[in-house]
Amino acid sequence: MRDFHLPGRSPSLGTGYAIATSHQEASLVGAEILRNGGNAVDAAIAACALLGVIEPQSTGIGGDCFAFVWNASDRKLHAINGSGHAPAGISADWLRAKGLSMIDEDSVHSVTIPGALRTWELLLSTFGTKSLGELLQPAIERASYGFPVAERVAADWQEAATRLLSSAGLFLQAGKAPRTGQLFSTPQLARTLRIVAREGTESFYEGDLAKSMVASLNAAGGCHRLEDFADWRPAWVEPLTVRYRDVDVHQIPPNGQGLVASLMLKILEGFEHGCLDPVGPERFHLQIEAYRLAAEVRDRYIADPDHALVPVDMILSDGYVEELRDRIQLGSAMQAVAPLPQGPTDTVYLTTADRHGNFCSLINSISGSFGAAICCPQTGVLFQNRGANFTLEDGHPNQVAPRKRSLNTIIPGFATKNGGPYLSFGVMHGFYQPVGQVQVLQNVVDFGMDVQASIDMGRGLFTGEAFEAERSVPADTLKDLTQRGHRTKPVDMPWGGGQAIAPINGVLHAGSDARKDGSAIAI
Repeated sequence: MRDFHLPGRSPSLGTGYAIATSHQEASLVGAEILRNGGNAVDAAIAACALLGVIEPQSTGIGGDCFAFVWNASDRKLHAINGSGHAPAGISADWLRAKGLSMIDEDSVHSVTIPGALRTWELLLSTFGTKSLGELLQPAIERASYGFPVAERVAADWQEAATRLLSSAGLFLQAGKAPRTGQLFSTPQLARTLRIVAREGTESFYEGDLAKSMVASLNAAGGCHRLEDFADWRPAWVEPLTVRYRDVDVHQIPPNGQGLVASLMLKILEGFEHGCLDPVGPERFHLQIEAYRLAAEVRDRYIADPDHALVPVDMILSDGYVEELRDRIQLGSAMQAVAPLPQGPTDTVYLTTADRHGNFCSLINSISGSFGAAICCPQTGVLFQNRGANFTLEDGHPNQVAPRKRSLNTIIPGFATKNGGPYLSFGVMHGFYQPVGQVQVLQNVVDFGMDVQASIDMGRGLFTGEAFEAERSVPADTLKDLTQRGHRTKPVDMPWGGGQAIAPINGVLHAGSDARKDGSAIAI
């Protein structure tokens, strides 16, 4: 039980349905759909579409989507990869000929094909009960008539204001970011959403909307073509599963970084955690070291498996995991430092559960804050900059190439126990995501926390420069970590935001992260 003398919140409890998102209005919209007979997938997509309007720094139809669906009828977990590919005209040689040695996050060359809309469409056609056109209506209304900018959204918006000067002015008001509580509308995006609602996703990928987007990317110097949009499709994939204690933890396989979370869990399973202080130095030391090891593996191997060999079975083999684990010294930090790329990143993660026993764990992102900060003026679509995760290094599996998907940071999480749902969860924020997932899962499994407490606990991330900790991490913990050889420093903004739903004895327990503007609703 939490200490009621301290600020905090209790998990939301219900026996019918639940939703947790990073914005209160999105949670309310999804809850209304669930209350009126929609299922978990319907609610997730309506909430996500709305977030693309009211949380524009994090997500939108210019980005990608990954999702898990637990389908109660066949008692099976289904996984979908909705990450877009690079244009056919791009290559490392082509970029080097332009004098480039990397793909900058603000470059038009970082823009990969948006995967969200066709992914939503496929999820709905397979599991949903409502049409995409119907579920887009709350987003259309807010894009048309305006929405009050939430507090965390406003803070992120302000931080990105300079970059947005290049966004055709559509995401600034008189050249400035909107303030908390200020109304903001996106009429061009509203028009685009209306067309998609009326005509379907072909209008976005093959019709006049696609032509406008391609023209705007070409005007910015990109090599995108209409065929790059028209030919792209999402893919059903087999979940990547590892056992942690007595729980099966599932991830989307590469090109996503779910493999990093899986590897961290396998490494950490070799250490007893239940006797540790969950905010103590031993716990964070093990977390830091496991992430350093897993990040080295990520940077060496993770890529698009359709274009490169990603040795997943070798990486998760007991022998390889034991070799990595043996590099961890309990009393001191390891000297090797993995090259961990960092930058302004934003994402939305949400999870839903319905009265029929279905769950949806969904993550949607335009990668960086406001993506590439490149906006199509005709459609109002902000483009993602996922291609900035490519490398130009010859021979590297993640080298940029035509129609290739880059290393993708977004990862929904799902855990099962005894063959049924145990935890539907996710934590946002770029390369922090596997660390956040591991921490939340351990908080539940090893430390017995409820879903809200598991999300609320203080966080930190080893960024290559230092262990950057939130202010809630105890000073004594940071002092001890420093004595072990870890450099520590305070982080400016908190790490990520998370949501979770756990079914326990017929009751849905839902939690949402106070680091964002969201809420959890369970009825």
